[in-house]
Amino acid sequence: MIGFGETRIRCSASACESEAAWGINWRNPRIHGPERVKVWLACDAHREHLAGYLSSRGFPVVVAPLGETVELVPDGAVP
Repeated sequence: MIGFGETRIRCSASACESEAAWGINWRNPRIHGPERVKVWLACDAHREHLAGYLSSRGFPVVVAPLGETVELVPDGAVP
């Protein structure tokens, strides 16, 4: 997330001020098809935590380096 006046991309984890290095690509399969991709950003320290949080709720997840575009998050995708 980039806040007002901020120039770096921060991790999406609560209270984390670290720069993001990963995209946690996910979707809610009860609402959206594989082409609807939502993205949380993660630093190295929170990559597994954020991906695990989403996948434990039944959301398919694809983790990719920041800047790499993920077009689809298929059913059954796991970090």
